[in-house]
Formats: sequence, structure tokens, C-alpha cells
Amino acid sequence: TKRSDMGKDVQSAPVRIAATVQEQIKGFKEYIPTLQILCNPGIRKRHWTRMSEVIGFDITPDSGTTLRKVLKNDLAPHLEQFEVISGGASKEFSLEKAMAKMVDDWDPIAFNTTQYRDTGISILTSVDEIQTNLDDQIVKTQTMRGSPFIKPFEAEIKVWEERLLKMQDTIDEWLKMQAQWLYLEPIFSSEDIMQQMPEEGKLFQQVDKTWKEVMRHTSKDPRVLPATSYPGLAEKLEKSNKQLDRIQKGLNAYLERKRLFFPRFFFLSNDEMLEILSETKDPTRVQPHLKKCFEGIGKLEFKENLDICAMYSSEGEKVELSDLISTSAAKGSVEKWLLQVQDVMYKSVRDVIVRSKDAYPITTRTDWVREWPGQVILCVGSIYWTTEVHEAIQGGRDGLVEYLRFLSKQLEDIVVLVRGKLSKQNRISLGALVTIDVHARDVISELRDKGVHSDNDFMWLCQLRYYWEDDNVAVRITNATVWYKYEYLGNSFRLVITPLTDRCYRTLVGAYHLNLNGAPEGPAGTGKTETTKDLAKALAVQCVVFNCSDGLDYLAMGKFFKGLASCGAWACFDEFNRIELEVLSVIAQQILSIIRAVRAKVNRFIFEGTEIALVPSCYVCITMNPGYAGRSELPDNLKVLFRTVAMMVPDYALIGEIMLYSYGFVDARNLSVKIVTTYRLCSEQLSSQFHYDYGMRAVKAVLAAAGNLKLKFPTDDENVLLLRSIIDVNLPKFLPHDIPLFRGIISDLFPGVDLPDADYDVFMAAAKEVGDRRNLQFVEFFTEKLVQMYEMMIVRHGFMMVGDPFGTKTTVIQCLADTLTLLKEREELNENRVHYRVVNPKSVTMGQLFGQFDPVSHEWTDGIVALTFREFASSTSDDRYWVIFDGPIDTLWIESMNTVLDDNKKLCLMSGEIIQMSNQMSLIFECRDLAQASPATVSRCGMIYLEPSTFGWEPLAKSWVQTLPKLLQETYNDLLWSLINWLIKPCLRFNYKNCKK
Repeated sequence: TKRSDMGKDVQSAPVRIAATVQEQIKGFKEYIPTLQILCNPGIRKRHWTRMSEVIGFDITPDSGTTLRKVLKNDLAPHLEQFEVISGGASKEFSLEKAMAKMVDDWDPIAFNTTQYRDTGISILTSVDEIQTNLDDQIVKTQTMRGSPFIKPFEAEIKVWEERLLKMQDTIDEWLKMQAQWLYLEPIFSSEDIMQQMPEEGKLFQQVDKTWKEVMRHTSKDPRVLPATSYPGLAEKLEKSNKQLDRIQKGLNAYLERKRLFFPRFFFLSNDEMLEILSETKDPTRVQPHLKKCFEGIGKLEFKENLDICAMYSSEGEKVELSDLISTSAAKGSVEKWLLQVQDVMYKSVRDVIVRSKDAYPITTRTDWVREWPGQVILCVGSIYWTTEVHEAIQGGRDGLVEYLRFLSKQLEDIVVLVRGKLSKQNRISLGALVTIDVHARDVISELRDKGVHSDNDFMWLCQLRYYWEDDNVAVRITNATVWYKYEYLGNSFRLVITPLTDRCYRTLVGAYHLNLNGAPEGPAGTGKTETTKDLAKALAVQCVVFNCSDGLDYLAMGKFFKGLASCGAWACFDEFNRIELEVLSVIAQQILSIIRAVRAKVNRFIFEGTEIALVPSCYVCITMNPGYAGRSELPDNLKVLFRTVAMMVPDYALIGEIMLYSYGFVDARNLSVKIVTTYRLCSEQLSSQFHYDYGMRAVKAVLAAAGNLKLKFPTDDENVLLLRSIIDVNLPKFLPHDIPLFRGIISDLFPGVDLPDADYDVFMAAAKEVGDRRNLQFVEFFTEKLVQMYEMMIVRHGFMMVGDPFGTKTTVIQCLADTLTLLKEREELNENRVHYRVVNPKSVTMGQLFGQFDPVSHEWTDGIVALTFREFASSTSDDRYWVIFDGPIDTLWIESMNTVLDDNKKLCLMSGEIIQMSNQMSLIFECRDLAQASPATVSRCGMIYLEPSTFGWEPLAKSWVQTLPKLLQETYNDLLWSLINWLIKPCLRFNYKNCKK
């Protein structure tokens, strides 16, 4: 019994403890709401005071306060009021913590700086993170200020918000100052510019001092809060920006003065002008920029005393100047001696024409054509032709028959010369002469057939005729007379004159005679721009070709028109209807003001608020494609200022015949018919694809390739040469199912002509070595495309690699680049190293791609393409430079490159800068298809089609196997291949038939 009683006591003791604790907890539970309210970490002294006021005595805790003491005070009736106070304290506490966190967040954030060139000065780099953080915190702060619980920190949050806003303004001013400082620093670091602009120079030195001081302080502690707290920083930056604006205005006024003195500067961007104007001490350093002012002058010949005595064309043709030009007399003013170059150029070309005209009757023609510059030969030859035609017409039908025989003999003599050995200069001159001579012969043949017996007959009057009158050359067509302008245009080929060309000449000169402007319009590849340029060549007038884009504004166009009016130059605005309609309306007023001034026969007039000189020979031509994506309809007030001429299908056979003649082909007539027939049959029988084009540019590519082959192999069969050209230019673009049809067409047109295999052994050996290094499989498809790309690169400066992914587009480009570089290292095939840059045009905006004006300050910023082009075009090495555009093609961005892709080879930026592509440059486009491209783009580019299905998957599998460890390859090679063959084919077939893309 005792033991059982003891067990009960032992058993009940823990139970009693548990019960006691439970009772205590129950009792304490009542105080938990009180605890939660009073033990809130957010409660501050102000909250205790309010609670004390509610209860009627001070309950603020001190060092002796215990929970028991607090609970003894009867708080239960006031708990609801306390809860409201405590809840408010929690909200205030979270705001307080958020404020503290915002301040702490800035602690690790610092400005990224980098050294600027070798100056020892730092500049800010990326501030995106800082600006994002700043924007977020400003929004947060403004939200917090709107909170009903912010009252206790209202003053602090207001100060913080003001600090953030001031920081934002400071950084904006800072970046604005940095952008202007970076633009102006290289300009004012030139002593020559400092001397020419002393006031702006002093201002810039002050700004420069401030900038260096600010950046030194930032470099010591680049954290954002201390850096932006630098005393008086915002005021200093603001003051500096105002000074920089004054400097910029002064700089623009200075450039405007220089442009008004030497109007050809209007066709240059500000940066190009400053480069030229800063070369005051050494005139020879202006040489690289000469071509921007004078289309035909590649370089000038300087004597030891820096006097200029001769000019050279880009092709190397030399013309002695009639007067010496002393650059030292200009005392560093580049524009003064450039203006002399212009005046002496006119005088020299005229003097050479006079001397050549006197030499013509006393020298045999075959010798005379090799002794004078190309431009002079064509002009003087045309003067004598006109005179002789007048005499022949007086002699009636017999006179024309006799003269036709005489011209045919003359032409045969020149063609014999072309087929012989000639210098590069003479070959170009005679090529152009053959073109003009053939036309001259055809005109006489037509006059004879029509029985013309009076020199007032329209058949004769509608020809371009040259006369020597009043010691000058006058050019006439119908009833219009235009004076020859003596602009030196170098030694270049001329266009074949077809009936379409003649009609265009008549319309354009007729419009010019009536002080109107010309507007050739028609589909792509009909010769609109080239005919305008060729007419300018025939009249020896400066012609500026500019590719219009939708971003052009009236200010950029106004600068152009100022240049035209004060130079008396011609302009050909390509793709004119891409400009926005609002801008076109303003352009109409600008052109109208020039036309009115010309009609009023004034020497000076006010244009856009500036008084400029007027040379009445100025003329505007606009070329337009019929409406497709991104084209505007011209407003009526603009239409009335232009005479339109429809340019439709040119006479391909005539063009082909005359160009083949000028390259030295004997059977030119039959061969040209074969080219035209090939393209006609291809367009009828082959499938229709977006990237197929059989227009004028395609014909011209074949002719150019044939000309190159004729120079290399002058004695080979002409049928073989032409067949090779047709195949080389066209085969790469055809889809696999079209190739048999194409081969059928050419075998019918060239029966029995077998093409010997081209010798590519050295090239392929180098390519194979590159392929081994890159782990590539040299299957037939890949080697074929490699050779096709190499051949295409030689004939076309712009071409496209078209096809679905996995068609080896990128690999072919990279492999060819490495192969040519390897050939250069081995000094084989006379090849050069390749440098290339890849751009994805759709990953950036149009402004980032080509460049853009700031909408507020109208300051120009270069785009990726502009920077790449300028860098590549200014290179003086013989290396090849490729710009590769890897991305979808659409009319929005590629239309801005039309002038680069055609024979002009010029990139036109909205800043007015025109970058001439060098002969070493190529533009390569990688794309899937050309569904979005316009006919204007397709016709300008060579095409290489790469079909993934023809390439197959086996080469990819082989390359993958070769990346596996050696042991695996050696031991399990057969097993691997049996697995690959067993699995991949059915998987691909299933994917192709049953899966949706």
C-alpha cells in the first residue's frame, strides 16, 4: 500500500507541474496583445508620450521598468487606442528602414571611369546602372512622401528627394558636358584651330580646366554620393555647358564662314571640314581629303617649296596646272589655296583642250588619243565630229556615206589599239572613246538612212553636239545651249548611249535650259542615276550623288542646296521619295527660291536667312523608284519644279555589244545577243525566287567579268571567255533544281564549247589547310561555294549569302578570310590579308546603325556602320576589308545603302558626309531570304545561294566525331557511325514529315 501511494505521489508531481505551467500560460495569454503592442521595435519616445497622454500618467519605460510593473497598470481599457499608435509606429518604422536602406544602397555604387587616350584624364564610362538606381529611388521617395505615416521624417525625406533630383540633374549636365568636351577637345588641341578661333579657344581652356578638376576629384573617390556632393559641382557643370554652347555656336559660325568662302565645303560634314582646316602647316596632309572636294583629283603634286604644279586622277592620270599655286601665300588658310586649286583646275583643263584641239589636225588620230588626258580626248573628238558632220550634211547623201566609211575606219583603228598592249591609262581612255565613237558612227548611219540633208533637221539637232565658240566649248542639244564647265573628272569609263539615254539627255538638258530640274523615274537597274552622272561628265560639271533616307531633315538638305547654288554644281538625289512628306514640302520651297534667283539672273541671294553667291549652272536631279515600302508620293508644289523622264528597259544587246567592243572583243555583236538571250530564257524557264535578278546590273556584271578575262587571256576563244563569265556570275545564285535547266540553256546557246577547268590548286591547298585547322569537312558543296564566293568578290563589291540556317554561310565567309590571309603569308596568288567586322543590323536602331542628329541640339552622332566604313575606307594598306551584315534584310535599313551597292560606291550619311568605299572593301550580307528586300537592292548585289539540304548532315557528324577523345574514335569508330546512321536519318525524316516548325 505504501509503495502504491508513493507511486501516485510520484506520478502526480509532473502532472501538477504541467497543470501549473498550463494555468500560468493561460493567465499570461491575456497579456500577449499588450506585449505585442508595447514591445514593438518601431515605438519611439513620441509614441510613449502619446500613450502616456491616453492613460493619464507617464508609462515611458526606463532602466527599472519590468513587465510585471507595466502589467500592474490597468491597460486593458486603453488597448485599442494603444494598438492604433503601435500600428502607426510599425508603418513609420518600415519607412525609416526603407530610407536608411536607400542611403546604404549608394555606398558601394561608384562611377566607372577610364583613361581618355594618353592625356592622363579620366572620363565617365557606363552610367546605366547609376541612372536606373536613381530613377527607382526617385519614384520610391516620391511614393513615400505621399504616405500618411511620413510626417515624423517629412523634412528628412524632402531633403533626400532634393538630393536625388539634384544628383540626376548633375549627372545629366555631366554627361552633356562630357559629350561636348570629347567632341571639341581634339579640335581645340590643334594649335592651328586655336589661332583661327582665339575667343572660343580661351573659353575652351576654361572649360577644360573645370573638367580636369572635376574628374580629378571623382578619380580620388568615385563613389556616387561623395562625387556628386563636390561643392558647387552642379553650378560649375551648368556654367561650363553654357560656355560649351557658346563655343559650339562660334565653331558653327566659323565653319559657315569657311563654307561661304569655299562652297564645296557644304558637301562635307563638320568633322571632315575640321580635319582639313586643322592642317594649316603641312598642305600635303590635306591630300587624303581632296577627293571629297574634287571628284576627279586623287592627289596633287607638290614641289619642295610646297607649291602645287600638277594634279593626278585616282587612276593616276597626270594633268599639269597652267599656273603654280603657292600654298605658303595662303598663310595657313587651307580654304584659300583650295579655292585657287578649283580656279586653276578650270583654267588648266581649258588650256589642255585648246592645245589638244590645235594638235588634232596635225597628228595621226591613233597617236593623238594616247597623248592627251581621257576627258580631253572625248571633248575635242566630239568638237571635230560635230564640225565634220556639218560638212558631211552639206555634201548630201554621198557626203554622209563617205563620212560613215571614214568613221568606221577610225573606229577600227582604235579597236586594233585596244586589242594590243596598252598602259592602264590608255586602256581606260580608249574604252571610253570606243563607246563614244560607236555612238557617233551609229548617229551618222541613222542620218544617212533617214536621208537628212539639212543641218537644221531634228534628227541632227536632237544629238549632243560640241562647238568651239568665243574661246570656249559650247554643248548643244535641240534648242538648248550649255557651256562646258571644265571640271576635271579624271579618266573614267563612259556610259553606252542608247536611244533611252538620248531621250533622257534631251529631257534633262531641256529642263535645265528652262531653269527647271530633272526627275528620271522607273524600275531598278534602268540607269537613272548613271545617266544623270554621265550627262554631267559630258558637260564636265561637278555632280554630287546623294542617297536619300527617311531621316533627312530640311536643315541637312538646306546645307546641300547652299552648296549647289554657290558652287554651280549638279546634285543627283537618289531614292528621293524616301524622304518624309513634311520635309519634301519644305524642300520644294528651298528649290523654288534657287530657281527664282537663277531666273532673276542675280549674283547673290538670301537662302534660309544667309546671303550666298549664286552660280546659275546649279541643277537638281532626283531619281525615284515606283512606289513600294517606305516611299512617299511627291507633293504637288514639288512636282511642278521637275520634268520627269520615264526610264524603262534599256537596249541590253546594244550596251553589251559596245562594252564588249571597248574590252577588245571581235565578235561583240553575236556575243551580246547570247547574253541577252541567256537572261531572257532564264527569266522564262527558271523558277521565280526573290533573289533572282536578270536586269541591267546582272548584264553589266557578266560584261565586267568578260572584260577581266579578256585582259588575262587575250588570245583565248571569245565564246569560252563569255561562257565562263556567264557561269561564274549566275551559277552561284540558282537553287539546285534550277541548275540543270540553266546548264541546258547555255549548252544550247554555246554548242560544242567546253570549259577547261579553272586552276584553283594553290587556292584549294591553302583552303584545305585552313579547313583542317578549323575541323571542317571539305565536301564538294563546300569547296564549290568557297570558290564561288572568291570569284563573286572579284566581280561585285556587294554580294549576299542567301539560304536557311546550316547552309554553311558563316563558315564559308570565315574560311575564305583565313585562306586569303594564309595565301598572303605564303606570298601566293598575289592575295592580301582579310580584316572583317560583323554587324547585326536588326539588333540596333537606325540611328545607332548609320548615325543620328540629336533632336534638341542637332548634334551629329556616328553609327556603327559609319564608324566601320570610315575606318576601313581610310586605310592605306592593300589588305581586304569586309563589312559583314548578319541579319534579316528589309527595306528600312538596306535602302540607305543603295548608293554604296551600285557603281557610286558611296555611303551617304544624314550629316552630309559621303564616305567613298575603297577598292579593297567588300560588303557581305548573310540572310535567310530576300522576301522583304526591294528590287532596287536585289539588282545591286551578287547572289550566292547555299542550300542546307545539299550540304547534308554527314559533314557536321564527321566534325563532331573528330572532337571526341582519340581513344573513343580509334576504338569505337565503326560502332559510332553505325549508331549515327541508324538513328539520325529516321529522326530527321520524322521531324521533317510529322513535326511543325
